[in-house]
Order: sequence, then structure tokens, then C-alpha cells
Amino acid sequence: MKSPIANSTSNAIKGFALVVILIGILAAVPSLSGAHAPAATSITVVNNSSREIRHLYLSPVNQDNWGPDQLGGSIIGSGGGSYTLSNVACSQSSIKVIAEDQNGCFLYQTVSCGGSATWTITNDATPDCGN
Repeated sequence: MKSPIANSTSNAIKGFALVVILIGILAAVPSLSGAHAPAATSITVVNNSSREIRHLYLSPVNQDNWGPDQLGGSIIGSGGGSYTLSNVACSQSSIKVIAEDQNGCFLYQTVSCGGSATWTITNDATPDCGN
């Protein structure tokens, strides 16, 4: 017959081993899934052109599925107006920013994620007017 002390010690060791294994599994799950928290990015759009920017959209770089208008009815005025988007979630290394002017023409810029980015729009930028 086993002594009660030996049986209790054996159960404690088994319980401790089980806890260590569970902690190891839980620690490995995020790295196995490849899940990464999206990078938070701040994007400032500076409009040094003669066009008013009426809409601002975001999209993954390799897609044309634009999200909702980020300006929410605001306008980025010509000649130095600016607008900052804070805490933009990026699931990739970069994001596409699309500006639409008062004529319905579009300008595009890709910015890096994970920090702060500034896009300065000038009159030298060639808009996409669907022509």
C-alpha cells in the first residue's frame, strides 16, 4: 500500500506538469495562428494644390474596395489645408489613401503603416478623372 504522502506528492507533480503544459500551449497559439495586432497609423493629408479635397478614402494597397469617406462632410481646403486621420488600423505594411477633389477626380498615395505619415498634395499631382 502506498503512503498518503507519496500519493499526494505524485498528484501535485502531475498537476504542476499539466499547468506548465497548458501555459505552453496558450503561449504558442498566437504565434501559430500568425495573428498580429493591426498597426496603428496616423495619416496627415496636406493640400497644397488649388483643388478642394471633398472625400478621403482608405483601401488595402492591392484592392479597390474603398472604405467609407473619412472626412465625414469636412473639406480639405486648397492652398495649405490639412486633415489628420488618427489610429488608422493597418493589417498590412502599407495602406492606400484616395483623395477626391471637387470635380470627382481621384489622387492616390500609398503610405507605410505603423507610425506617422504625411501626404502632401500639390498641383503637380496628376488626378485620375476617368479619361
